[in-house]
Amino acid sequence: MSLRMRNKRSAEFNMSSLTDIIFLLLIFFLLTSTLVQPNAVKLLLPNSNSKTQARQTVAVAIDAQNRWYVDNEPVSRGKMGGILASKTANQDDPTVVLYADKQVPIDEVIQVMNIANDQRIKLILATEPPK
Repeated sequence: MSLRMRNKRSAEFNMSSLTDIIFLLLIFFLLTSTLVQPNAVKLLLPNSNSKTQARQTVAVAIDAQNRWYVDNEPVSRGKMGGILASKTANQDDPTVVLYADKQVPIDEVIQVMNIANDQRIKLILATEPPK
């Protein structure tokens, strides 16, 4: 009498489910990495409860040592107006987001505000939500 097993076990491994999971993880990380825009300049922003949502076209930063940056590139004060004008020249509603450290004197912030006002560019002051 010959007894045979009806269920044969296969030693193969199916990679299709593993590749699906890896593909979904890849898409997730690609999408989330494009939404995050880290500041390269280390700043301590002031706290505020108000929220303003605007399309950011140019980022201006002033660090604690009163160095000015436009889109994370160091800029001198005299060239700020020309650089802002060239970066916002082809835009309908240009917006500048100003990231100023807490230790920056208000005179520095007002200088950037005046430059943006002279160029007729909307300026938003970036803040952090209270903790």
